[in-house]
Parts: sequence; C-alpha cells; structure tokens
Amino acid sequence: MITPADEFPVHQAPLPIAWPTTSDRNFYDRSYMCAHDRSGEIFVVIGVGYYPILGVKDAFVLVHRKDGDGARHTVVRLSDAMDDDRLHQHVGPLAVDVVEPLAELRVTLAPTEGIAADLTWKGLFDVVQEQRHLMRQGSRVTLDAQRFAQVGSWAGKLVVDDEEIAVDPSTWIGTRDRSWGIRPVGEPEPAGRPADPPFEGMWWLYVPMAFDDFAMVLIIQEDPSGFRTLNDCTRVWSDGRVEQLGWPRVQIHYRSGTRLPTGATISATDSDGRPVTIEVDASAATPLHVGGGYGGDPDWGHGQWKGEGFVERVTYDLADPAVAGRIPYGVIDHVGHAVCREADGTQREGWGMFEHASFGLHRPSGFNDWGDVAP
Repeated sequence: MITPADEFPVHQAPLPIAWPTTSDRNFYDRSYMCAHDRSGEIFVVIGVGYYPILGVKDAFVLVHRKDGDGARHTVVRLSDAMDDDRLHQHVGPLAVDVVEPLAELRVTLAPTEGIAADLTWKGLFDVVQEQRHLMRQGSRVTLDAQRFAQVGSWAGKLVVDDEEIAVDPSTWIGTRDRSWGIRPVGEPEPAGRPADPPFEGMWWLYVPMAFDDFAMVLIIQEDPSGFRTLNDCTRVWSDGRVEQLGWPRVQIHYRSGTRLPTGATISATDSDGRPVTIEVDASAATPLHVGGGYGGDPDWGHGQWKGEGFVERVTYDLADPAVAGRIPYGVIDHVGHAVCREADGTQREGWGMFEHASFGLHRPSGFNDWGDVAP
C-alpha cells in the first residue's frame, strides 16, 4: 500500500509507511495537546489518534470550565475509517496542520455540535525526547511507547455554544506530546489468565512547564512500593542546552480526605549537583478518563470502531455523584503554576500542566489500600 508519505526518505523498515513493523493490534500513533489561560477557569484538551492495524482514526476536543463551586466539561468526539493520507491529519471536521515541524501547528474544528476552534500553537522551546516507556504485565508488553513533548503558547479563538473565547498567546500556554508504539486501544480483548501478581495501583506524575528562559519536562512512574519504573526530568534552555535534573524527590500536597492534589514540592538537582526546588500549585482538575477516552473511561475508548463519520457531543457535571465517583481512578490534568528556586537564590515563575494519578496502593504516600486518602 503505497501512500504519499512514501515519497519522503523517512522509512525505517523495508515496508510502506502505511504498514507498521508490528502486527500488534494495539499499535497507535497519536497527539495530545492542552491549552489554558492562567486563571484556572478553563482547560482545553485536544487528542488525535491513528490506529493502523484497527483501520480507525479518532479525535476529541474537551473544554473544562468552572461552574459555580464545581466544574463541568463538554466534549466533542469524532471517529472515522483511516485513509491513506497521514500527511494531513484530519478526523471529520477536525484537522491538525503541521505548519513547521517541531515548532508550529494549527488546529481547526469546523462548527460541530456547538463547538468550533481555530488555534495556532507555537513552541516556546525545543522539543524534549522522553525516555522510552515500557510496561509489562507478566511476560506481556502492555505499553511500549516513544514520546516527545513541548511547551508552547496558543493563539486564536474557541467557540462554545455561541460564546467566543479569545485565545491570547500572552496568557494562554499549554503542552503537547506526540507518542507512538503499543498501548491498549480498540475494543477490549479477552482477559485470559488473571494477572499474577494482580494490578495493585498506579502512581504517576507528569509536569511540563515553561519558565522565562527554560522548559522543564518531568515524568515519573512508581509501583506500589515506590520503586521508580520511569524517571525522566529534563530542562531545555532557550539557547538549546539540555540539562538533566537528576532523580527528583516529590511531595504531593493532597486535599484532606482525598487523593486530589493541590500541588507539589519537587526537589531536584542541576548538572553540577546543586539543589533546584520547584513549588507547584494545581487548579482546574480535568479528569481525562471522563469523556476523553483515557484509562478506564466507560464512555469512550481510543481506537474503537464507531462507524464512518461518527460525531457526538457529551457534557458532564463533575459534581454529579455518578461522575464524581469515577474521578479519583484515573489521570487528572491541572493548570500548573510554579516557582523554581536555584541554589544561588535565582527565582523564576512558570506555567504549564500538572498531571497526576494516584489510585490503589502507594506506600510512600501512606496509601496502603484502595480506600486510603490523605489525612
């Protein structure tokens, strides 16, 4: 199957670009993008995914907003059959145009179920190539992914039910990542033999931030004992220097009686071994597994066949008990505000995303049971 992408010298195997080198049904290639201002009043998530073995592509635009003392979010979800054109990413009325690779994107959504967008992303710093992410359940690979991440600014407009929201690059910021490889997608597979040992929980932290003269991307995953299965903390300076920030120690600040974070203290070291401390405040908690299709979302799963030209819009009241009960058991994105202090006393202010998940056991946090919460 020869496609337009085969015109370019980008091949990595003696196969057409349209054919992955693996026949694993869970092969995926997708983008995550978020946009927010600095008020904590609004958080927008955009996702686009291609699943070549399943023959499916899908996308969503999720708008999370405060609603009195609570919050609600509304999401447009799109799905279609994959075609041969990977150079022009589009799912129905949503399109992602790569204006300048690794630097500038344009995302458009024609009016769809009351939501429309015309947004331009510009990277503020170079992309960060994250460490390869590998997870197994017994002998089976459940995740084998490569990602790059970037922090940047957004410009343009967003329309929700006739309300036009101006997106000003002086205040709107966000994170994007591109990832590809193996992860569970599509319709559920037969369970087979129960996992041994059984799944006991997940602890995850992802903090991409933009400061005046550098970007930081932190990604950590730990097992229930606190053993770190993924540790990557990198900052990229505006002059192109790339610096590893060692093995950060993290104290999550949880709201009493919950596992919902209000922020964190991150203690790292620079390339000379001197302390770097980042204090982060988190607001606008946006659960990706409520309508966005991530980890255990019962309403929408990435890569599932919905039929050609599928479009739907769903709105969630996050205070509804039927929804609120789901929120603690997945990955939650927040608007993050940070202060970074260097050993010489230099202090910088930053903005970006604070993404966290903690469910099940995590003994370093004092969570020894699925029902344990912060005191």
